[in-house]
Amino acid sequence: MVEVLQKWFNTLDCIKFLTPYFGFRTIQYKVKQMLVFPASERNKDAIINVLKHYLPDPKNEKKFFVLEVASGSGQHVSCFASKFPNCQWQPSEVSARCLHSINAYIESLGVKNVLPPMKIDVALPVSQWKDNTLITSSVDMMLCINMIHIAPWQCTIGLFNSAGVLLNSGGVLVTYGPYAIDGQLTPQSNVHFDRSLRQENIEYGVRDVRDLKKLAKDNKMTLEKVYDMPANNKTLIFRK
Repeated sequence: MVEVLQKWFNTLDCIKFLTPYFGFRTIQYKVKQMLVFPASERNKDAIINVLKHYLPDPKNEKKFFVLEVASGSGQHVSCFASKFPNCQWQPSEVSARCLHSINAYIESLGVKNVLPPMKIDVALPVSQWKDNTLITSSVDMMLCINMIHIAPWQCTIGLFNSAGVLLNSGGVLVTYGPYAIDGQLTPQSNVHFDRSLRQENIEYGVRDVRDLKKLAKDNKMTLEKVYDMPANNKTLIFRK
């Protein structure tokens, strides 16, 4: 959908239609700001199929608050917000480039239930988040997609610590990516992937679920369910 939208943004029809409202330069600027990560386009539907088990049905009047940590380009949060309109979504990032991209997606796609992204360094305690407006036990779900294996271990520790502070009782932390299980990493493609990550940065690497379970326990959470996902990934559900 994003790639189609970007192609349309660059057509003469789009420019003629939107320029009277926003101006030519504004339209072109937004398109350039929107990062496109192919993996995000590929995995969003599979992730939605998991999230629907933990987020209220769109027909339900119950409101949910979701904090996404390491939102990346903004493709996920803008898509998920349209699928779950009765949830309020709070994206976050540490990268200035990604923060600009998230804003561009929010504005260009017109999603009304997404708050402006917060700049968060998840390796820091919640009390040290500069843009933090969240209070203790105020979050129904925390979502973190494809961060744990491409960030220093301290970021994962910070993710679980912040979940322990911010999630309400019964809230869930949802993480997505490749994982080892009790020391076993399969298939071989994930072994190669892990090796390439560690060659790129010694602090990166595919993490073991048993280590995440320890972090969860330290923060009054338990691993509730593991979903097998396409492309040898998993979605983990931790409940407080």
